[in-house]
Amino acid sequence: MPPRIAIPVPTAADFDYNRRAWPQYASAVTRSGGIPVEIPLNDPPAATARLIASCDAILLPGSGADVNPQRYGQAADPETNSADPARENIDLLLLEDAHQFGKPILAICYGIQILNVWRGGTLVQHLTPMPVNHAAGAAVSVAHSVAVDPNSLLATLAAEEPASNLQPATDNLQPLRLPVNSSHHQAIGIPGDGLRVVARSSEDGVVEAIELEPNSQPATGNLPLPFLIGIQWHPERTFEISAASRALFRRFIAAAAAWSTSI
Repeated sequence: MPPRIAIPVPTAADFDYNRRAWPQYASAVTRSGGIPVEIPLNDPPAATARLIASCDAILLPGSGADVNPQRYGQAADPETNSADPARENIDLLLLEDAHQFGKPILAICYGIQILNVWRGGTLVQHLTPMPVNHAAGAAVSVAHSVAVDPNSLLATLAAEEPASNLQPATDNLQPLRLPVNSSHHQAIGIPGDGLRVVARSSEDGVVEAIELEPNSQPATGNLPLPFLIGIQWHPERTFEISAASRALFRRFIAAAAAWSTSI
């Protein structure tokens, strides 16, 4: 059986966004060998728990909402969007399940932010539009480049991008530079417990990706996570044109398949 990948509905109220966004994640998962499983935001708790337990990995998608700043001890900035309590609650249930049982995690855009907050980190509530327009949107396929730590799992995936798109490292101390899209106005501030920054925007240093620290233990449970990557851009939107995006999904699904056969 292909691995089952839990993907929550992106928002509780923006149904147009859900109709546009969720199928893109599902398509990338399907084309990479997984089975996308929609996790509703308002089902009865027992039904939600059974559905989550049936999945082998979680993918936390983007959203137009922002994580409630109270979760990381801050007052709301005037530019911060309204929170989505239903989405937050489901994401936290998914994260707790994944960490307890060692399931792989891929967190995208809003997903990386709530992952970081759940592990005790903070967010930058609003990014100025200069020198990089991080809120460029879905219509812009390449908004800026990110500098990727060459000693990271993400670097091994980014290295599959054609040389014409990727500036390779000259040695193991120099970062790779990967072109990415961008649709966010918030970003990671202080990384959460056990997380390390593995990519930043090349022009302004904004955090663009995190991974689990080597030998780090999960926040709950006793099993190390076999796969955890959070990225601030949207690889599901560039699946057709980016070898790095396809490699990221393939590695995630492979990790989910390995987890499902290990239990």
